Amino acid sequence: MTRSFAFAALAAATLAPAAASAATYSASPVTPVAAKHIVARGVAWACGPEACRTSTDTSRPILLCQGFAKKAGRLESFTVDGRAMAAAELDKCNSAARDGAAPALAAN
Repeated sequence: MTRSFAFAALAAATLAPAAASAATYSASPVTPVAAKHIVARGVAWACGPEACRTSTDTSRPILLCQGFAKKAGRLESFTVDGRAMAAAELDKCNSAARDGAAPALAAN
């Protein structure tokens, strides 16, 4: 009995999917945002003078980028775990941004 329990526990541990780790994202709007926090696509971003950052495992990078651009305006750069998004992807992301400068956002 103990042997079958040990085998079952080992099999469950081996076959269990690895826990997804959260990716770290950074977005640099062309026009700095006034808000300290922005929520886009259900993800909270913390903003500083040069960039906004978040960490999540809930979405694809292009979707997060587009959602953020809709709220903050066009982006100069977007990184995922320290790797910059390719120019073509950033263009696709920025296509979701509102025209002109970043919208007026209330400072928190």
